[in-house]
Amino acid sequence: MRFATCPCSFGETLTFDSLIDATMLDSSARLTGLLCGTQPMNDIWSPRATLQRMLDVEAALARATAAHNVIPYRAVAAIEGACQADQLDANALARDAAFGGNLAIPLVKQLTARVKAADAEASKYVHWGATSQDIIDTATVLQLRDTFDLLDSGLQTTCDALAKLAATHRATPMIGRTWLQQALPITLGLKFAQWLDALLRHRERLDALRARVLVLQFGGAAGTLASLRDAAPQVTQSLAQELKLAVPTLPWHTQRDRIAETASLFGMLIGTLGKIARDISLQMQTEIDELGEPAAAGKGGSSTMPHKRNPVGCAAVLTAATRAPGLVATVFAGMVQEHERALGGWQAEWDALPDLARLAGGALANIAQIAAGLNVNVPRLAANLDVTHGLILGEAVMLALGDSIGRLDAHHLVERASKAAIAEHKTLFDVLAADAAVTEHLSIERLKQLLDPAQYVGQAHAYVDAALALHHARAKRALSKE
Repeated sequence: MRFATCPCSFGETLTFDSLIDATMLDSSARLTGLLCGTQPMNDIWSPRATLQRMLDVEAALARATAAHNVIPYRAVAAIEGACQADQLDANALARDAAFGGNLAIPLVKQLTARVKAADAEASKYVHWGATSQDIIDTATVLQLRDTFDLLDSGLQTTCDALAKLAATHRATPMIGRTWLQQALPITLGLKFAQWLDALLRHRERLDALRARVLVLQFGGAAGTLASLRDAAPQVTQSLAQELKLAVPTLPWHTQRDRIAETASLFGMLIGTLGKIARDISLQMQTEIDELGEPAAAGKGGSSTMPHKRNPVGCAAVLTAATRAPGLVATVFAGMVQEHERALGGWQAEWDALPDLARLAGGALANIAQIAAGLNVNVPRLAANLDVTHGLILGEAVMLALGDSIGRLDAHHLVERASKAAIAEHKTLFDVLAADAAVTEHLSIERLKQLLDPAQYVGQAHAYVDAALALHHARAKRALSKE
């Protein structure tokens, strides 16, 4: 909810638009705002949208209280008419929020003044029965709903792209790497399927999160709604219906598990996207050259080296993954709140949660764009499989020999052959094929088969199929609900 003041002439009054034009201090308007974010997500959490969502809650509150005769119905039109963010004095809001401790206090003051200018009697009923946190938290929930919708759409697009890649490269062999060293053969499809599987779990988490998080916050000064007397339950129901939110069991002013769970989801999603970006960027290294971000005019170049093709999309995602843990920790630290209203913990969420949403949206958009146009260098994948001249298949030979001579003896035999291959600059096949202790148990044809990387990928194909089945099942369920 960052809402920055800006340098301006003494006595100058800024409209909302002039505040945005005059400064780049707001997180949605930073010079770097589109490096790690997207315009749609930035718009959801912009100062304008934040204020408008708060005003949407105020307008809905007027309608709900009027529906149960708590305030006169004739007051609603004037209140609704004044609930427009463009009518606010942004400079005064930013200044007065610092004095009042939150944005809702000066917002209600300005709203009341605007209503009074149109209808003095109606101005008596602005913000009736609510507390500042009711307005701020509920507005945040509305922004989270928009955020969830945007993320869900992005996840679907990304999962579709990864599913296509996994199916296309289901059986494309490549080297698997552990501790950054060549390990055993896998398939490129398996790598894509692992990414897909993780993102499918995030879609499940997002589905579950909606039910817990998209709820009204409405408790009044101390969480009892005493100001609404007997009408409190009815007004609560009507306000939730107006805003299309669920009604929680009770107000949750200092119970921040909903917000913390949301921050956790954002953080985990960014972490998964960061893992994908890390893999792609490593496979883009000149010496590896297995994958490449899609090319575009002006993208990935160097200011001094014409030959460079930098993984700039991955860099943006990894930037988000570097920042996210600290922001999640901020939200988690803020959960320890005092009594019925927080002193610092709640306020710490106001920047951390929007920043996490922006980073999640930006990271997801980058991975979606990369996955949709990912360049796969199949010949290079094959060449990298042969870097060790067959040594990576030593395990396969050892296990096959172990059936005849026992695992430990087979291990010693293949280990000796591997050392000889390195020392004599030969392939593992050449050394093994010349060793009578091996050919006594394994034919030359069997050796060739064992040293074929495509023949030693275990359950990789089945794992790809399993991930694709989950993806397709989700798509089918989604269609059935339409």
